[in-house]
Amino acid sequence: MKTHSGAKKRFRLTASGKVKRKKRNVRHLLVNKSSKRKRQLGKTTYVSSSFELEVKKMLGVS
Repeated sequence: MKTHSGAKKRFRLTASGKVKRKKRNVRHLLVNKSSKRKRQLGKTTYVSSSFELEVKKMLGVS
């Protein structure tokens, strides 16, 4: 089964099996956002546990 090409560009697996992702809302309209908010948006975060299984299926990991 092929991996979802959109998912493999957006998500990465960690060594412990969690799924990392980048945060949204950092592409445009940055003038209206505070410096603190923009700084926090630059960091990576993890996919929520309720959505993690679905993402792993798209990545071909089960």
